[in-house]
Amino acid sequence: MTRRLLAVHAHPDDESSKGAATYAHYANAGAEVTVVSCTGGERGDVQNDALEPRAMAERDMAGLRRIEMAAAQAALGINHRWLGYLDSGLPDEYSPDRADEVLPADCFARIPLAISAEPLVRIIRQLKPQVLITYDENGGYPHPDHIRTHEISMYAWEAAADPTRYPHQGPAWRIAKVYYDRIFNAPKVTSVHAEMVASLHPQADDMAELVEWMGSRPDLATTHVPVGDFLDVRDTALRAHASQVAPDDRFFFWPNGMLRKAWPFEDFQLVESSVETTLPESDLFAGLHDEDLQ
Repeated sequence: MTRRLLAVHAHPDDESSKGAATYAHYANAGAEVTVVSCTGGERGDVQNDALEPRAMAERDMAGLRRIEMAAAQAALGINHRWLGYLDSGLPDEYSPDRADEVLPADCFARIPLAISAEPLVRIIRQLKPQVLITYDENGGYPHPDHIRTHEISMYAWEAAADPTRYPHQGPAWRIAKVYYDRIFNAPKVTSVHAEMVASLHPQADDMAELVEWMGSRPDLATTHVPVGDFLDVRDTALRAHASQVAPDDRFFFWPNGMLRKAWPFEDFQLVESSVETTLPESDLFAGLHDEDLQ
């Protein structure tokens, strides 16, 4: 029986910084893995001073990000869908209570949820995934597109299972398990930092900054997927998004040898499940049986 996983992300590059090793792991094992990018990332700034196609980024950021996404998709061996909405950007003056004032009228975050969720309902009913991965209610961090991605994911998850809603988008389908991304978490950075200190690794001070930043976050992860064999694939996919991530970015690129020793996992929080499972898990499909995987 076929295992099918759907991950919903705000922008191209989010799939590679949050869960890429997991997607490669399951795709390599024969699962059908599909990433949805809600926006095209058109309003993203260049985050890599050494970007080679700088002229294209300044002329056609949307086109460049499609090229980057195609390269990341190929590296991970996954399927990909564009939801088709415009990046909301992140103005300096943005706050949730000022969204209608400072965000473009046509952007993803301002489209009514009942409208913007419909294509995601269609994708869910077409692909029939058993597992959905998305962000928590804070979006992982408070970017308007990340928050909207949470909202649209949960709205579509519920609507796709209801045959009375969007009936023209295909037969109803209920996704059995829903997870929030918890890739960046306190136990992970603490464990990796301890390993780096013990090994006198030159990046230990960089990791200490992350521990200070993340160390007080609550540990909400329920599921730890072993992905040590796919960390290099993840890095290749993330470096494909060269407009957004410098190849030596100290926040995103940690020494994989240390990761394999200290924390060879990517972490998720199970928030909805219609099947019985035992926590903690090591498999996003835990509790699903053959009849669920048809």
